[in-house]
Amino acid sequence: MSSPPISVLTDRAREIFRLVVECYIETGQPVGSKTLASDGALNLSSASIRSVLAELEQGGLLAAPHTSAGRLPTETGLRLFVDGMMRVAEPNAQERAQIEKSLSESGPIEQALEKTSSMLSDLTGAAGMVMVPTREERLAQFSMVPLGQGRALAVLVSEDGSVENRVVEIGSAAVPSTLEQASNYVTSRLAGRTLAEASGLIAKEIKAGQSQLDSASSDLVERGLAVWSEDAAKRPVLIVRGQANLLDDEAMTDIERVRSLIDDLENKQSVAEILDSARDAEATRIFIGSENRLFALSGSSVIASPYRDREGRVVGVLGVIGPTRLNYARVVPMVDLTARSLGKLIG
Repeated sequence: MSSPPISVLTDRAREIFRLVVECYIETGQPVGSKTLASDGALNLSSASIRSVLAELEQGGLLAAPHTSAGRLPTETGLRLFVDGMMRVAEPNAQERAQIEKSLSESGPIEQALEKTSSMLSDLTGAAGMVMVPTREERLAQFSMVPLGQGRALAVLVSEDGSVENRVVEIGSAAVPSTLEQASNYVTSRLAGRTLAEASGLIAKEIKAGQSQLDSASSDLVERGLAVWSEDAAKRPVLIVRGQANLLDDEAMTDIERVRSLIDDLENKQSVAEILDSARDAEATRIFIGSENRLFALSGSSVIASPYRDREGRVVGVLGVIGPTRLNYARVVPMVDLTARSLGKLIG
């Protein structure tokens, strides 16, 4: 069901609806006319409020659980609220400082992504999610340094100066001259290429006998490149932290929904596909409940934002997942700020 335009609601209905949604987001409980009347903000009787609540329910914006006389917003109602009524609350100074501090420490990019996911979880009370960047570095140099005991250190240098090391099993027959030949051969074919491009070219040359390498050097080349190819394939497409935040007091009353959500989060490839659908978004995207297929049964919401490098290219997506009663007004700008901060770190 699509959201009715806000313009069709009277001022009274709009204000009552807003209060119901905000109270539900704060407490997680259905909201009744007595609660709204006792607040004093409406200056209306319980009977008048009940009449408006009934109209909002008929319009598909509110629902009345059979166990309670109160109302709570439907997914359609939440969409209307998010798109046209939400009062965004920018992160305060303490939250900004926590985000900046989390992303200011040096270390591997994977470590920064894990910190980002954990930090989002801590700040929002939901589960934090970060997609690993898909950008492939252009390579500049490859070398293999003997370590003894049949092992060598394979060193890969990217055009941007970043360096990665891997230990490679080379056997006892390899000698320094063989390692040097293998290193020089790979480096000569790396210039400006990604690992996948370089690996494909080198494998083709070796198979066709065009590599000008002896069998020992060819074996070393294949071993060295295979380490990175295997490593890349095993890297997670998604980092998720803070699943325990999903097990709040309200969740304990609907354990099947939470179990469904936890099971969904285990399917990281599918979760990554949902986040990936936000790559082309100009701003933070919000998926409420059944608006995304994967989380339809668990009744969960996803807030996601792409993060870009210094040249404006999207290199990944981050976000949070939690119950549909997420504090959208607070979480949306927090996710947006984190995405911009992470983009500056990625460079």
